[in-house]
Amino acid sequence: MKLILCGGGWAEKTVIPNKVFESLIKPDKPILYIPQARDRDPADYITCKTWLLGEFKDIKHGEIDTVESLSEVIHKNLSDYAAIFIGGGNTFKLLKELKESGAFNKIQEYINNNGLVYGCSAGACIFGKDIDICLYADPNLVELKDTSGFNSAFGFSLAAHYTNKNAERTQQATDFLTEYSHKEPVIALPEEDSLYINGDTVEVIGTRPYYVFNQGNRMQFEPNVKYKTDEFIRTVKAV
Repeated sequence: MKLILCGGGWAEKTVIPNKVFESLIKPDKPILYIPQARDRDPADYITCKTWLLGEFKDIKHGEIDTVESLSEVIHKNLSDYAAIFIGGGNTFKLLKELKESGAFNKIQEYINNNGLVYGCSAGACIFGKDIDICLYADPNLVELKDTSGFNSAFGFSLAAHYTNKNAERTQQATDFLTEYSHKEPVIALPEEDSLYINGDTVEVIGTRPYYVFNQGNRMQFEPNVKYKTDEFIRTVKAV
């Protein structure tokens, strides 16, 4: 399993994960881009592709194949792609469409077969245990009932954009995450950091501290420390 789960941001903030992504992909194979977290007409997804090309302007990569409907994923051979990129937007909309289309199970199978996914913001949070963690920032306008994610982050839920807002909004997020952490532990990433899972190693790569919430406690961690998976779980669950 190879996952790069980014806390958000844009190319200026994601230089490190973009370079890691470049090192993992084959430039002669296309990237499958899933922009369905965005609330827009499918015909407008071409503008999302333009955005992603701008984000990846400093790395070598193959063609970008943009999905206009998640039902397309069912009929694709995902092994034909160097990676899947899942963009940001509304986390509940994204997860609902993934599950209703059947793409959720197809992507899960792809991950289990050592596929590479780069998820940004909402596209990262869906790989946590439960996306209810996003309610402090995302409204569940689609009334999604089953909010369980891929649970690829060792039983943690994932929060994005943490500490990138003003002091008041950061405090609101902290209060929510502190209370939520009595349900399950949370890894809260700023826009500059990404949780990088590569087989049996785990590392938060980036330039700013990230935070772990567990049982009402919060602890700050510095990025760019590589762990074995078991060691990482023990370290962050000790909060």
